Amino acid sequence: MLRFIARRLAIAIVLLLLLSILMYWLLDIALDPLDDLRTSPALNRDQLIEIRVAQLSLNDPWYVRYWDWLTSCLRGDFGIAWRTGQRVNDLLGGAALTSIQLVFAATVLALLLGVTVGLLSALRQYTTFDYAITFVSFVLYALPIFWVAVLLKQYLAIGLNDYLNNPVMNWPVAIGVSVVAGLFWAGAIAVGLRRQAIVFASAFAITLGALAYVIYSGWLENPRIGIVGVAVIGAAAAYAVTLIFSGINNRRALYSALTTAAVGVVSYIGLQWLFYYVPMNELWLIALLLVAIGIALLIGWLWGGPDRAVSMRGAAVVAVIISVLVYVDRVLQGWQLYMNASVISGRPIATIGAQTPNLGGDFWISQLDKWTHLLLPTIALVLISFAGYTRYQRGSMLEVMNQDYIRTARAKGLSERLVIVRHALRNALLPLASIVPVDFITMIGGAVITETIFNWAGMGRLFVTSLTGSEIDPVMIYIMITGALAMIANLVADFLYGILDPRIRVNA
Repeated sequence: MLRFIARRLAIAIVLLLLLSILMYWLLDIALDPLDDLRTSPALNRDQLIEIRVAQLSLNDPWYVRYWDWLTSCLRGDFGIAWRTGQRVNDLLGGAALTSIQLVFAATVLALLLGVTVGLLSALRQYTTFDYAITFVSFVLYALPIFWVAVLLKQYLAIGLNDYLNNPVMNWPVAIGVSVVAGLFWAGAIAVGLRRQAIVFASAFAITLGALAYVIYSGWLENPRIGIVGVAVIGAAAAYAVTLIFSGINNRRALYSALTTAAVGVVSYIGLQWLFYYVPMNELWLIALLLVAIGIALLIGWLWGGPDRAVSMRGAAVVAVIISVLVYVDRVLQGWQLYMNASVISGRPIATIGAQTPNLGGDFWISQLDKWTHLLLPTIALVLISFAGYTRYQRGSMLEVMNQDYIRTARAKGLSERLVIVRHALRNALLPLASIVPVDFITMIGGAVITETIFNWAGMGRLFVTSLTGSEIDPVMIYIMITGALAMIANLVADFLYGILDPRIRVNA
């Protein structure tokens, strides 16, 4: 393993070095830092040209400037964006963090939704549900991202902001949403007309009731999950996770998940005190999440069962769900304060930028502000990525379900849940293991159109702005970082292959 990693790293360093030489040479040919001065009507144009030539060492051969740039990079100095006089190091940190914030949530949500819906579509092959999902996926895949972003700004941001100032029950829309929800769940989890009718009626009633409660209870004015919501969702998550990973008949796994949910509900009260008295930050949240996962693993280990690893895994997943619920609840507690802020003026859904200028407030208010700015670009990226992941997962799952070892597993009497989860799903995830890391790295390298429309100063905007301004140092660092991340993504994909398929081993 170590030899494999060392060999891949050595190859990556050599490729990056060759890439840097080739790209610096091409950029030196393509970019003209004197373009604006050549057509300038200024009387001292020649003097300005001489100053810029001296500033950028344009009289030196390109390979001399490349060597100076390379040695500076090895010392940790990535150069200067000469038009603004800012250090590339300073620009890079903010741009990379902005892009990661923008694409992380979108990638995780698109992957979860895409894998789930693609799996259900494959299991319901050639049904109305499958045809509907296929149609929606192709429509979303064909949509231009800039068009989706503009529609989201117009109908979701502006329309939702207007609605939040006067929330009333729109019965035609509520009934339409409930019908769609009923049709989705009826097609996804039910077989046979009778069961589909029961599931449809149940999903329709639950959705319509939930929408009516949200409107008439005033939840939109003061949104909260609360300890009751955490308890109910946690218990439902415990049963769902157990059903998926081990089956309800595995009582030890079920008790592990339910115990974890109960501990999470009890911890909810103590965490409210902690959040009130201790100033929070991202490191605190990560530490609390790791503690929650550690406690869940211990609970799963203590309950044990026929397969202790299954109990531990299910408990850990429930712990993550409970942790997310507690975090979301605490952020929502600042909703009224955020809505009443003078710079928000009752219109919380932002259409541009990564944060609200001059907002003020504590850590939780800043988190809520980050949510409102992430909402539109995240939805735009999720819609496009979800379509692709759904199609990949459906096709891969159909191929795996027709393999001989799946028929053998069924012939041995294994339950359908065990055949799908333990045998089929892991192998069906192999294509996504090579696609998702590269997609994630590509979007970190810059969701250029999305960043431009929503005015996010991310890596893509930095690259386009620097390329337009003939600033070679920021462009080179962008190319080096995206190239290095692409190589890391391929290495991660190799390891994911080994995790998902035990038959794959690294040739060390």
